[in-house]
Amino acid sequence: MTVLEGYPPHQGEKNPEPYRQFEVTLPPNKISSLRVIALWLIPRDSPVKPITTHEEKIARQLSPLRSIQFRHSRGYARHHLAQLFKIAPLDIPLIASPGEPPKLPNGWGYLSFSYCCDSFLVGWSSLRLGVDLERSDRSFHAAKLAKRHFFKLELDSLANLNKAELRSAVLDKWLAKEAAIKWQNGSLGEDLSNWYYDFTSSSVVNKVLKKKLRLQKINHLNWRIVTVSEIDESKGYYSILCLT
Repeated sequence: MTVLEGYPPHQGEKNPEPYRQFEVTLPPNKISSLRVIALWLIPRDSPVKPITTHEEKIARQLSPLRSIQFRHSRGYARHHLAQLFKIAPLDIPLIASPGEPPKLPNGWGYLSFSYCCDSFLVGWSSLRLGVDLERSDRSFHAAKLAKRHFFKLELDSLANLNKAELRSAVLDKWLAKEAAIKWQNGSLGEDLSNWYYDFTSSSVVNKVLKKKLRLQKINHLNWRIVTVSEIDESKGYYSILCLT
């Protein structure tokens, strides 16, 4: 599988790290040695890929819109993991029921999915992770969202921002919180109030679980991506973005 290494340029970055291509192939029993967070970004209008007979049965029971989303996401998750593991897509032991976090068996690594209006994101790592995706130009009321859901520490960090800066910062924080809840396998309604964005260390912290997760942000064209994990920087882990 050929992938792109490095971060897309962040807004205002003077010397962005360039992309480099390299090959990644590992059997499942060696997957723990692959020190990456792999991200596959798939446009919503991409042609569907094959899914299993069991997944086809599930898809037929869903509403038309959810059925399309289900087929699209499971097909592309299988397609890209098959390239990583060098096995047939339908042989990937993916467990991804509607409304449930996607899972792989022990030794196969961890998955996280995210959807936005025009794209789908698959995140994979040898350690547990959470990912979230959103359009950079999504319309929302930044000040109202922050006042309703953010901690005082977070609100203080937004105090002197202009309208555009506030919108951008609130979007980043919201993505980080959603990604953290996916890492937790939690729910937005029950767990949102327990996560806060620590701008001093680029991390998200859960006051109940006493967990601190490292986060990474990627700005690519019209999308923003956030990943969170417990990965130790000293072990040399890094993110890669793979475009379909």
